[in-house]
Amino acid sequence: MTPNQMSEAANAFWSAWQLGAAIDHLLPADRPTTRAEGYAIQAMLEGRSDKPIAGWKIAATSAAGQQHINVSGPLAGRLMAERVHPDGSAFSMKGNRMAVTEAEFVFRMARDMPPRAKAYSVEEALAAVGDLCLGIEVPNSRFADFVTAGEAQIVADNACAHEFVLGPTVPVTWRDLDLAAHRVHATVTGTARSYQRDGVGANVLGDPRIALAWLANELSQLGITLRAGQIVTTGTCVVPLEIVAGDSVQVDFGVLGTVSARFTA
Repeated sequence: MTPNQMSEAANAFWSAWQLGAAIDHLLPADRPTTRAEGYAIQAMLEGRSDKPIAGWKIAATSAAGQQHINVSGPLAGRLMAERVHPDGSAFSMKGNRMAVTEAEFVFRMARDMPPRAKAYSVEEALAAVGDLCLGIEVPNSRFADFVTAGEAQIVADNACAHEFVLGPTVPVTWRDLDLAAHRVHATVTGTARSYQRDGVGANVLGDPRIALAWLANELSQLGITLRAGQIVTTGTCVVPLEIVAGDSVQVDFGVLGTVSARFTA
């Protein structure tokens, strides 16, 4: 792809995102066919925001998530600062084609992790973390049919990043906890129906800490620094929660705290 073709694709994604519209398909010339082209287009989205990115998300950190969007493995996406909201925020369901929320462990970085030839270990990634926070991701795709869009186009579509709730910083000493075994309980309360769902940290690439290291290494291979102050939301530890207008979602992380979001028409 030429830079101009990549820019045209980025324009299509950005415009659809801002309008809440759907893309039926990209023009063949503007369609990425490799992850590298997808990430190059995604990088152009960052420049269309007037703020530095807040951090990064990881999509498809479970086998079920990979099957849902028909990809072969995890994908990195950018969290736009204007799309990061405080605990308890409300979101419109207009244009939300995925119609799910995801309960996630979130790391806030204290030190840069620059690109390098040698892969980062989980221990090195954790050593660069300052805080553990709680989060709810509200993913979405700009594609009307995101299931058949393919991996390269999903990467270009910012790995289905949309809205994000950054909840509280964990108030306890979390480094000694087994995050893989940590249980998470989610409750969806709506006007017509309510339900509950349980999950565990191991649903995220086996451990949220492993997911963090994966993200650092994915960025390293792309020549990107994971920067101090940025957040990394590691993927859903509960099977995605189906939502409709009128729903409230609360996720209970036990001793780590709770985080919530609401959804309107």
